[in-house]
Amino acid sequence: MKKPSKLSKTGITLPTAQEDAAINRGIAQDSDALELTPALARRLMPLRARGRPVAAHPKEPMTMRVDADVLAAIKASGSGWQTRVNALLREAVRRGELAA
Repeated sequence: MKKPSKLSKTGITLPTAQEDAAINRGIAQDSDALELTPALARRLMPLRARGRPVAAHPKEPMTMRVDADVLAAIKASGSGWQTRVNALLREAVRRGELAA
């Protein structure tokens, strides 16, 4: 009778000794298979970085309330409206129009 597989502490099902031996036989017979040794794993590099690249000047999230008709008009200008609003605010700051 085959010994059942067991769960590791992480919840991953571990192969039995017979399953492990069958896996290793299959690897040995496959000329394209490469065993991932700890030394090889240390040399591996990811194909590319995950996620967005880090911005030089990251944007800050904010919550702002505006009149519904103003928001509708801005959104009606098409995609990229948040970028355009940011540009308008940046220009107003540059000209000193937002000074208290």
